[in-house]
Amino acid sequence: MTSALSRRHFLLSTGVGAGALVAAGPAGALAPPVVRVDTHPVFDRAARAHGVPPALLAALGYAQTRWADHDGRPSASLGHGPMHLVDGAAAAEARARSGKADARAVIDTLHEAATAAGLDPDVVRRDADANVLATAALLAARQRAARRPVGVGTDPAQWFGTVATSSGLVTATTQLELAETVMTTVRDGGRVELADGSVLELAPSRVGTADRQRTALRSRAAEARRQAARSNDVEAPPGLDVEWIPAPYEQYGPGPGDYGNHDLGDRPRAPGITHLLIHDTECSYDLALDLVTDPTYVSWQYTLRSSDGHIAQHVKARDVAWHAGNWYLNMHSIGLEHEGYAAQGAPWYSDAMYRTSARLTRHLARQHGVPLDRAHVIGHDQVPGATSANIRGMHWDPGPFWDWERYFDLMGASLRQGTVDRPAVHGDVVRILPGFAGNVQPLTGCEAPGDDCRAPRDTNFVILRTEPRADAPLVNDRGIDATGGPGTTMVSDISARATAGTEYVVAEVQGDWTAVWFLGALGWFANPASRPTARVVKRPLGKVRAKGSPAATYGRCYPEASAYSNPADVQPVSPLVYALAPGQEYAVGDLDPVTDFYKAKTYSIDTPGDHVDILGQDRYVQINLGHRIAFVRRDEVEIVR
Repeated sequence: MTSALSRRHFLLSTGVGAGALVAAGPAGALAPPVVRVDTHPVFDRAARAHGVPPALLAALGYAQTRWADHDGRPSASLGHGPMHLVDGAAAAEARARSGKADARAVIDTLHEAATAAGLDPDVVRRDADANVLATAALLAARQRAARRPVGVGTDPAQWFGTVATSSGLVTATTQLELAETVMTTVRDGGRVELADGSVLELAPSRVGTADRQRTALRSRAAEARRQAARSNDVEAPPGLDVEWIPAPYEQYGPGPGDYGNHDLGDRPRAPGITHLLIHDTECSYDLALDLVTDPTYVSWQYTLRSSDGHIAQHVKARDVAWHAGNWYLNMHSIGLEHEGYAAQGAPWYSDAMYRTSARLTRHLARQHGVPLDRAHVIGHDQVPGATSANIRGMHWDPGPFWDWERYFDLMGASLRQGTVDRPAVHGDVVRILPGFAGNVQPLTGCEAPGDDCRAPRDTNFVILRTEPRADAPLVNDRGIDATGGPGTTMVSDISARATAGTEYVVAEVQGDWTAVWFLGALGWFANPASRPTARVVKRPLGKVRAKGSPAATYGRCYPEASAYSNPADVQPVSPLVYALAPGQEYAVGDLDPVTDFYKAKTYSIDTPGDHVDILGQDRYVQINLGHRIAFVRRDEVEIVR
């Protein structure tokens, strides 16, 4: 449910506008509008003023930002407005201040577009309408300079090269990716559903082929990849912009355990790869590379750059990187770090980075048999503490501003798949799907304690309360606050958040409020029938409930003591502070996670009895316990399907 802080999208803020379809709702009430973006005055006037196909202009805005103006705030790569015009001068200054001698080339689309349109650059930065108009002027000027046809009726395919070079992206690979995305959007259409039910839509339209322009750009991209590749070291889908920057496996001290910054393994044979972990770096891309190449630091498999989605791989999939903060998840996951800061979100989480990350994640999921769902593609903020003592120190990235619904759409695995549109009732499994654009929830502390996060901001979660009313306290997380105090609105406090794509079991419904079992208690969230924030799962994997006495929860699936040949290797099976009381039910994420412990304590792969995967006979089930996942023992729960 959108909070009182919700704002109207710039395409709706001055009225519905041309091309909007408004249907009659119950009792004659007007339903939220469906707005045709290419015929909306903002895009239509700009396109006609400069002779650009309106569908092409709208598709470019969709590919760059999904028509989001981000309240006038620039992205991390200093792109402005719904068309992501890059302020090259500011970017060059920022890189000069960083002391980087190898600063990448800068394409200053903001000032070039403002000049082409005869507008003040400051207006183009702040005003969404001017931003669209200036982009149309830039496209037309570059199209003419390339001696290609101009006009609203021209084939969008004839603009392929112009779209690529006007994108603000600097490499042939990223320019090609953007241009292909724009042409696909023209052909297939685009759709953004806002949290108030309004829909922004681009209808599919005819687009020809751009073989000659596409071929030239593909040749440049292929040559760049050949220059960057190192003996086929990277593990990525063909055509993705990935380079190999290895994390060091080095012994830096006299002891056999004085080494870093990952462990050698034989995955996916053992241990298996079952999860893909989405992180953000909490630092710049360049600093992230400095850290991952330090043998005394930790590691992860991939780093993605915000400005253009460029990817560096550091650790092979077969080896175990140190990134999850939980050894069991390290054993079974691949970590993807995205340049950005969880408390800032959108300025860093660019569409270019979403696109390349989605391609990489989809490839890794297919390669390793990881289900494309939110039980297996998870955020670092969903990783459980290995023990109760670890819970408070667990990370919370990528945070509330990562658009999970958009991310899964890009992977071709919409989170709406497998759900039905009917009111939820007691016992249903529901999937949290609040939408992202316009889903504004109360948050504080983004920049400093008490800061209101420059409200309003789009978020990926619904907030859970102890009672079915908007002023009720937030749900408590005993692992974070053992005193029983309510959760807070601090941006880092995940206590009372149910994130998009996660599934829970309905315990009760009262009017527009739905309660689910969450951290051993009822968590109420606004879920009105007129604008639901959760959808019923048609065929859920299952539910678990305690058999008769409270069932313990765990942060890892370690073997029983008898599975270890050496008693010194035995790892404690430590329950968390949470328990499933009889009568409570929780949604299953995985019916049969592997019970094992990968012992890797020494540098040498030839150390006897080391670098071995110890398998157990105990069986667990993965569930959504709260914001984070958890595990329960099969012999303590009943599985209901």
